[in-house]
Amino acid sequence: MSDDVGNKERNARSVREERLKAALRDNLKRRKSQARGRAGMAIVTPEDDARAREPVPDPAAVPRHRDG
Repeated sequence: MSDDVGNKERNARSVREERLKAALRDNLKRRKSQARGRAGMAIVTPEDDARAREPVPDPAAVPRHRDG
């Protein structure tokens, strides 16, 4: 009977370790993906920073000039 309890505990521990391994692996993949995404958006100079913070003009709000 004590062997059954020991096997169940080992099995539960093994299942938990596998679940944690998978979670850590997924977390690492997510962090790497986020880092790759941030690497493409690096702001190099204060001018780039200021330009990145400027609002994007709305094309519908810009008046159109008519010819003729």
